[in-house]
Amino acid sequence: MKYMILTYASQQDYDGMAGKDTGKPAWTGADFAAMGAFMTKFNADLAESGELVETRALAAPVLTRRLGSKDGVSVVTDGPYAETQEVLAGYWIVECESFDRATEIAARLRDTPAPDFVRATAYADIRPLVDGQDDLLE
Repeated sequence: MKYMILTYASQQDYDGMAGKDTGKPAWTGADFAAMGAFMTKFNADLAESGELVETRALAAPVLTRRLGSKDGVSVVTDGPYAETQEVLAGYWIVECESFDRATEIAARLRDTPAPDFVRATAYADIRPLVDGQDDLLE
C-alpha cells in the first residue's frame, strides 16, 4: 500500500529559514544545515529500505498561485494568503506494509532539527493513496 506523508509550514517559517526577521528568532546557518543533513539521511534510509517512492519539498507560499472561479470566470490569486497560516511544505510517498508502518516513518520526522519554537508546532499528516475512483467509496 502507498501512503503520502505531508508536512506543513507557514510563510513565516520559510522566512525564518532564510534568516529574515519574522518577530521570532531566525534560523542560523547551523540550524538549516542540521535540518538538511537530517532530511538527507531520512530520505536515504527510506530509499535503502525500499519504502521511498518519491519525496519533494515545496517552494515558499509567496511563490504560490491559487486558481479558483467567481461568477463562472477563472480567478488567479498570488500567495501567500492571509486566511491560510499553514500550507503544504513537502511530502513523501512511501510504499510499506501498513498504515501503522507509514505512521512509524512519519513519527521519525519529530526528530528533525529545528529551533524549539518551530518544533513545538510541527506536525505531519499520513494519508493512504487510492488507486482509483472505487477506492474513494470504501
